[in-house]
This record gives sequence, structure tokens and C-alpha cells, in this order.
Amino acid sequence: MADQKTEPPRQLPLDLGHGTGYSRDELVVSATNREAVALVDRWPDWPSPVIVLAGPAGSGKTHLGSIWQTRANAVAVDALRIGNAIAGLGGRPALIDDVDKTAIDEAGLFHLINDVRGAGSTLLLTARRFPAAWGVKLPDLASRLKAAATVEIHEPDDLLLAGVITKLFADRQVEVEQHVVQYLVRRIERSLATAMRVVERLDRTALERKTPITRSLAAEIVSAMDEGQGEFEI
Repeated sequence: MADQKTEPPRQLPLDLGHGTGYSRDELVVSATNREAVALVDRWPDWPSPVIVLAGPAGSGKTHLGSIWQTRANAVAVDALRIGNAIAGLGGRPALIDDVDKTAIDEAGLFHLINDVRGAGSTLLLTARRFPAAWGVKLPDLASRLKAAATVEIHEPDDLLLAGVITKLFADRQVEVEQHVVQYLVRRIERSLATAMRVVERLDRTALERKTPITRSLAAEIVSAMDEGQGEFEI
């Protein structure tokens, strides 16, 4: 009976929950987010007590919000439980991340803005769209939001995307040659959320195959994602 060739066992990578660094030093700055970064850095010298930081999913709003929260010692307020948080603020600044991800708690947000203004404090709201697109029905809240300062983060440019991809690999303690990074910049959708998915899949595939991350592997993964494959046959 002939010997049957068996595949060597694959290394199954453990999901170690690689933490994404949200410190100011780890922030990649380019023309697409420079205005927003400058606003965070100049706190508390703000043009308005309420700032709305708007940009598409994966554009870096959460990173900037986290940097500001640390800088301002702000309270993170759950968008679904705004009313419950007001009593515990004690005059401290407040942050609501992705405030327009679900239906706006209009009464809660109105009272929170009033509380912040009355205390001489500040409120940072991150959102995918500007307030005019939130569909606010409460006239008093709409008036308060019109008085807020708004800053937009645009889709990442080449410099920002390359910097973020390099950082995401570094967060996983993976070294990747720059020509691979530049290939990814040219090929993937221009969003930080896509960059995170590509890096995760490349790292996982390379661990399973016990191979380095090369341009050919990057091409394979990007092509599979372009074709909409949720899982890869490796």
C-alpha cells in the first residue's frame, strides 16, 4: 500500500485581540484630517462649546475622540443613554462617539448641551454626517446644533492610508516591506475600515501558512476581497 502524503498541520492563529493604539503619538496626520487634529490639539481653546467631528466610517473619528477624551479628561457618554449620564458629569467635558449611528435621543442631547454650556464645559460629538442630515425634529435642539462648530474628516489620501496600514501591522508586531504597503494603498478601497480588514486577513493567512506577507499574498487576499469572498480557502 503506497504511502499517502499528508499535509503538514496548519498553524491556527489565535485571535489575541490585537489592540489598536489610540494615543496621540500613534496618530497619522495628513491633509485629510489635519483640521480635525488641530482642533483636538487646541482644546480648550475651541470656537464653540460643542464640536461635531464628521466623517465616513473608518475615517479615524474614534481615534481622535479617544485622544481628546484623554486630553480633556472627558466622560464617554453612551448615545443611547444620554439622559442617564447628565447628572454624573459634574462639569466635566463629555464625548459621544457615533452619535448618529442610531436614532438621536433628541431630548437627552438637548439637555446635555444645555448642561455643558451652563457649566462652561465642552462636548465633542463624532458622527458620520453633519447635524443637518440627522433629521432632528426638536426645534430647540436643531438651534443648538446650528451653533455648534463642525469639522470634516475626508477619505484618507495615500500618505494617511500608507501610514495607517504600516501602523496596523506594527500593532500586530508584524514587519512588512514598504512595497507591499504601497501595493495595498493602490488596490484597496480608500477607507481605514477596509485597511483594518485587509491587514487582519493578511496577518491571519500568513500565520496559517507560516509565510511572510509578500506582494503576491497581498494580491491574493485583495483579489479575494474584491470578489466578495467572506472566507478564504487556504
